[in-house]
Amino acid sequence: MSDVYVVGIDMIRFGRYPERTVPSLAAEATLMALDDCGLSIRDMQALYCGNLGQASGMVGQRMLAEIGQTGIPVTNVANACATGATAFRDAWMAIKAGIYDIVLAVGVEQMGKGLLGGSASEPSPEGLIGSGSMPAMFSQIGIEHARKYGTTFAQFSGVSVKNHWHSTMNPKSMYRMETPLQEVMAAEMIAWPNTKLMCSVNVDGSAAAVLVSEAKMRQLGLVGRAIKVRASEMSSNPFQDRQMAMPDFSSATRLAARRAYEMAGVGPEDISLVELHDCFATAEIVHYENLGLCTDGEAGRLIDDGETRLGGRIPVNVSGGLLSKGHPLGATGIANIYEIATHLRGEAGDRQVNGARLGLTHVVGGGPGMGTACAIHVLEKV
Repeated sequence: MSDVYVVGIDMIRFGRYPERTVPSLAAEATLMALDDCGLSIRDMQALYCGNLGQASGMVGQRMLAEIGQTGIPVTNVANACATGATAFRDAWMAIKAGIYDIVLAVGVEQMGKGLLGGSASEPSPEGLIGSGSMPAMFSQIGIEHARKYGTTFAQFSGVSVKNHWHSTMNPKSMYRMETPLQEVMAAEMIAWPNTKLMCSVNVDGSAAAVLVSEAKMRQLGLVGRAIKVRASEMSSNPFQDRQMAMPDFSSATRLAARRAYEMAGVGPEDISLVELHDCFATAEIVHYENLGLCTDGEAGRLIDDGETRLGGRIPVNVSGGLLSKGHPLGATGIANIYEIATHLRGEAGDRQVNGARLGLTHVVGGGPGMGTACAIHVLEKV
């Protein structure tokens, strides 16, 4: 089986584009990714398109109608917050299996404002968590971590301080502003301990990647900017009794992380930087431990000691993360891969992680009564 490489990748600046259509947003990122590697839509052998809001709307085909209908097979993917990463992984698998040599993966979403999941037609069932809403679920995750390990409100808030600072160096982030600790802690409380400045931003956005086999990479002369996909793993939740009452986002991540490290032949100590799923500040704290960046109970200390800041031992969400860059569900997974690829290429500007050689991306989606989808990728500088 061939190794798989990313040779073209890009994303639009995340924001709000009410005047645009979903296919047009996807088309813009696609053309940017194709320009990044000097190829055209005519060179692509297949397309995998991730979108959640219009999952039955054949977004991939509608996008091709705007930039070139070449007759290639199109697969439209929907998998909660892991939608974009799933499209990327499907493209990776198609090349790994030897079916294609060059494949396009696109993630796109148009979300607008408001509470994630707030437009549901019927209420979520009550349970131990007290509410089926996303803020309430991640509130409970934070409270449980504080109960077990003594994690403080200031430590959770410190995640937002860090990520908002990182965003000031990312021109493609929705928000680019610093928020001092007291400002984060004093913001409107959404669901303890997450204030408004500790919640991810609903935005519109798109990202795209061109993946190739090793032979195609060499044939096209694209070795210099290629990024190797060392591992691509997905998981869903293994059954646990606790899930009868309260969703568990940790088990799926731990399972996928273990498999990804094994596939890549590396450990968490080898990773240069991480883009993880900080849908809420409490989630980032928990995922430090789920991804093996520290032992259980040590996540708060990583914030206190600055280990996950730019310049620290293991920088996390240098893009600004979902808390600042934004979280367009279908695009997030590929946007995270774009961020890692930019650092591995040494093109991240002021936010560059010096000497970056291995990067990890992580997304996890789902909710009460939905199950969980987690995707993890390990990327390497060639």
